[in-house]
Amino acid sequence: MIEQRTIAAGKPNRIIRWPEVQDRVGLSRSHIHALQHPGLFPMQIKLVPGGRASGFVESEIEEYIQERIKAPRLQ
Repeated sequence: MIEQRTIAAGKPNRIIRWPEVQDRVGLSRSHIHALQHPGLFPMQIKLVPGGRASGFVESEIEEYIQERIKAPRLQ
């Protein structure tokens, strides 16, 4: 079953791969994995059930970035 893509800020939601995520957030793969374990960074999703390829939901990565921008300004 294919889910309908959500529209966020006028753009369709899409799956982005690791190189783009790293460019956007500027963190290493190992640091992101460490943040994922306690739920501080969005989890990857498998592109194909049972497959090896995975990616991140773009809107979740954007939300993470926006939260990080706001965090120091709220303190």
